[in-house]
Amino acid sequence: MGETSGTKERNKSGKKVCVITGGGSGMGLSAARLMGETHYAIICGRTVQKLESAIADLQARGVECEAFPCDVSSRMSVKELARHAAELGEVQAVIHSAGMSPHMGDAEKIMQVNAMGTININEEFCEIMHEGGCILDVSSMSAYMAPEAILPTGAYKYAVSDKDAFYKKMMARVNLFPKKLRSSMAYVTSKNFVVWYAKKCANLYGSKGIRVLSVSPGNFNTPMGEAEKDEAVAYLKYAAIKRLGDPDEIAYLFKVCVDERNSYLTGEDILCDGGIVSGKKIHH
Repeated sequence: MGETSGTKERNKSGKKVCVITGGGSGMGLSAARLMGETHYAIICGRTVQKLESAIADLQARGVECEAFPCDVSSRMSVKELARHAAELGEVQAVIHSAGMSPHMGDAEKIMQVNAMGTININEEFCEIMHEGGCILDVSSMSAYMAPEAILPTGAYKYAVSDKDAFYKKMMARVNLFPKKLRSSMAYVTSKNFVVWYAKKCANLYGSKGIRVLSVSPGNFNTPMGEAEKDEAVAYLKYAAIKRLGDPDEIAYLFKVCVDERNSYLTGEDILCDGGIVSGKKIHH
């Protein structure tokens, strides 16, 4: 995996390319199954073994695909991914579903993956995508859960002009909280930023004919969701649909969003949470 010699031959069908970060399991893998019906799929993740089993699953379904290990928090790793994808054909869609939840790492790592990783993906793929392309950044319903007053929204604009300042300001806000809350705060603030940043990129990339939007999933039956299951079940009391989501449901939304026929949809966040956020507002 990851070689670039003779890569053109891999996409024998000449299909347009869809890159899916976090494609080894959960929502990303479900998205790859659906996108693979119309696109050449490149799935990315940090764990090679997980990618290999995902590729076996996809190929058994007749999906033309390959895996490419990538750490989205590394600018160089993302640059290599974008370059590799562009060599395989026209990259029409990027579904950026890689991310870390509060149970998966410390606050710094969560911020590096969720916030800096989204900046890396959007900026690098904007360079190689053409008119008709779409970048979909996956946020979370958590983006809607935090009071506005605790969010470092004034720092968001630095993501475009001064990334070091952006990261320092984001972490400075997170570090105001007690240590045991910092992972959760890093998650909430990074996901709130993703919603803002997708809107900003839609504005920046519109002249190139590239659409950018975000989707904010609620609680889904995925390996990442399993770690948060107790909290997820507690939120069901607010939901209109009293169950966890199925990954195929969100994958279908991703596919519809990036479809070239949806060419007027950009600069928006779509909340797909079974009605939890709206129910919570009404409840209070």
